[in-house]
Order: sequence, then structure tokens, then C-alpha cells
Amino acid sequence: MSRILIAEDERRITDFLEKGLRAAGYSTTTALDGVQALGLARTGDFDLILLDIGLPKTDGFTVLKHLRGEGVTTPVIILTARDSVHDTVAGLESGANDYVSKPFQFAELLARVRLRLREEPASGELTTLRSGDIVLDLRTRRVEVEGRTYDLTSREFALLEVLLRHPSQVLSREQILGHVWGYDFDPGSNVVDVYVRSLRKKIGPDRIATVRGAGYRLM
Repeated sequence: MSRILIAEDERRITDFLEKGLRAAGYSTTTALDGVQALGLARTGDFDLILLDIGLPKTDGFTVLKHLRGEGVTTPVIILTARDSVHDTVAGLESGANDYVSKPFQFAELLARVRLRLREEPASGELTTLRSGDIVLDLRTRRVEVEGRTYDLTSREFALLEVLLRHPSQVLSREQILGHVWGYDFDPGSNVVDVYVRSLRKKIGPDRIATVRGAGYRLM
């Protein structure tokens, strides 16, 4: 199991990241300030670091410069509300491997995490998710249903993936929004219902059940 250090001081974001990453099969540890993040990262116990720039005590840029200066090569994805070209360049030049601006979609972040943790699937590593005659290929991002293959949009893929990772479990619209669209998405939006309808057109209308007043469940 890959271990991820989350260096972020906003609790709602750390909670969101921990839930999503653990559901995806990763082990997580949280650091709430730069000093703590630097100490944990120096141990070498982590396979990836998600590093916020605006950390208290010591900012993310400083943490990253110390780590790279000390020869710590753990992949780092910077998380920040700063989305200017200057900050992007500064982060990459400090030694970051990738850069994600807030607010971000969890599906996008998860794809970047997977890319940094494994350029090629390890022997025996899970590359497909299955439920009955539904087979989702995590590499090609296509779904096979009853022997027929369908292309999926990025949101359709993320929606089907979260349903397949929670078989027979009822997921509320809020849970799906958090996994697929991110922590900062409007909970009053009907976007989940729209994409469920879109996905049903490809995999079949009876494969995703609507549980009245609760959410959706993969049949």
C-alpha cells in the first residue's frame, strides 16, 4: 500500500483528501504546518507528498527547497490557491513533480497521484474494476459491458469508478460530488443526476439504481 503525506492546514481539505485517498487504497498521514511536514517528509516513510504552499510556520516552497537540498527525492505534488505562472514556475523549479491549483476535482488529483506513484503498473497490480459484466479498465479509461466497449468522459469514468469501488453501497449525492467534483463544488447542483443519466445511456439504464432520498447504488 502506497503511503501519502498530506501537508495541508485546512481541515475540510485534509478530511476530503484523506477520505478519497483511503477509499482509493492509499495510506495517509496529515501534517498541519510546514515544520511538521518537513520532519515527517525527512523520515523517508512516504511514497508521495501532497504539499500546500500556504502552510503556517514554514511555507511549502521552503519545505520543498529543504527536502530537495537534503537529497530527499520523494515525488511532490503542490496544492495551492495560487495559480499564477510565477508560482507554477517557482514550485517546479523548487523541485515539485506536479502542480494542482485549488479548487481541484478529486478525480484529477487522483489521476496525478497515480501517475506519480506508478509510471507502469506493477506486476499483479489492480488495473480493472469489475461488477457482474461491467469491466472498467483503469489504464484506458474505457468500460466493457456484455463484451461491448464504450469510451467515457473523464467525469463519467470517475463516477463509475467510485460506484465500482463501493459495490452495493448507497452513495449520497454529496459523497459522489466530493469524490468526482471536489470539495468546493456546490452541493445544491444537479450535476450528479445529469452524469448518472449520461452513464446509464452507455452501461444500461438498470445498472445504477436510484435510492429515493438517499442517492445511487450500482446494481
